[in-house]
Amino acid sequence: MDSSIVVPEFVDARVGPRGSLENLSQAEIGKLLDSGQGGLYPLFRKCALAVLNSGADTDNAKEIFDRYRDFDIRIVRQAWGIKLEMRNAPAAAFVDGQMIRGIKEHLFAVLRDVVFISNEIIASGRFDLTDAADITNAVFHVLRNARLLDYKARPNLIVCWGGHSIGTDEYKYTKRVGYEMGLRGLDVCTGCGPGAMKGPMKGATIGHAKQRIEHGRYIGITEPGIIAAEPPNPIVNQLAIMPDIEKRLEAFVRLAHGIVLFPGGAGTAEEILYLVGILLDPANREQPFPVVLTGPRETAAYFEQVSRFIGGTLGEEALRRLTVIIDDPAAVARHLVRGMEAVREFRRERNDSYNFNWLLSIWPELQRPFEVTHESMRALELNRDQPVHRLAANLRRAFSGIVTGNVKDYGIQAIERHGPYELAGDPAIMQLLDELLAAFVAQRRMRLPGTAYRPVYRLVA
Repeated sequence: MDSSIVVPEFVDARVGPRGSLENLSQAEIGKLLDSGQGGLYPLFRKCALAVLNSGADTDNAKEIFDRYRDFDIRIVRQAWGIKLEMRNAPAAAFVDGQMIRGIKEHLFAVLRDVVFISNEIIASGRFDLTDAADITNAVFHVLRNARLLDYKARPNLIVCWGGHSIGTDEYKYTKRVGYEMGLRGLDVCTGCGPGAMKGPMKGATIGHAKQRIEHGRYIGITEPGIIAAEPPNPIVNQLAIMPDIEKRLEAFVRLAHGIVLFPGGAGTAEEILYLVGILLDPANREQPFPVVLTGPRETAAYFEQVSRFIGGTLGEEALRRLTVIIDDPAAVARHLVRGMEAVREFRRERNDSYNFNWLLSIWPELQRPFEVTHESMRALELNRDQPVHRLAANLRRAFSGIVTGNVKDYGIQAIERHGPYELAGDPAIMQLLDELLAAFVAQRRMRLPGTAYRPVYRLVA
């Protein structure tokens, strides 16, 4: 490249819809343009900027929003529909003056879900979001509106969880697992970001191509609080924005026919605890739900530490619902394929949907949003004087708070103002928690590689 050529960091552009939401009412446009109290514009702007910033070398939401503080996006109404007009947008989202097609689809998926959630889920009065059944119905309606439930075939969707800040060898391993799954006709759903969320999708595309599978699903599910740290990767071809982390987690387990867990940090620990809390429910005892923890050979110690934490806090029954397979991608895929047959038979016998698991029981403690503050973190009950499912829910909230302090803009600001979150509880549990978190920090699982980590938590007696 000619060193005299200056590559712009910001561009101005106007783009038309791609994939969804060609039309909006005047009322919807008004709410989106309202930057004041109750308006959708601040939320839409934040999510749109995150999508346009896909592939960035930082997972710090505050850094992203500061860098593009002059970014502006407006809806332009025309006789034949709408367009989005942007100023000071990230130039990396464009090629030769044209927005990358996948990013354009993601941008309008954000617009679709922000409008739908505001109008149909929150403002309509149709759903009581304090009621467990209504929360599940709301999750269903968001996914249906995003057309994630259109698939009508045998169970084949594997949710992959794991860290966004993983090393090269671990990332390559996630691709190998995705490849083996793709060869066996399995589709992939992840949190849609980088690292262990991108690798399985990338591998599955090759496996699908070799098997001449033309319509593989690469589903990404995110939420506004984390999208800046984990913007949708370019392989995602179906994207849904859920209202909050709890509904995002419920969407994963309702869609999933099986789950693979790769190494990760606090966010992955949160997902494991959420899942284990569900599987410990006696109502789910008979339900087949294959769960595999896997990584390359050098991650064996990581999984031993995670297993020690799960067993030490939630008991041996929790460990029995998890299968650990080290350094064998083909064995992971074969285990999941066997699990698909059991899932299919179970749902067919009970006349349950293949594409949304209505029969799965989820405790209300795992459904209701947890507002992360210094006070709420300090008040968490991290002791054994409670049912095991409730302890799992509280441990999940503790890790959710750590994720908030690590990557969410409002959490980062709260830590800057008031210092680290404090966690207190049973000494044995706190010891196990301290060991696990210290291992995550030592293994650099709290930040993208090459960035320093300052703990956002403090364990107290």
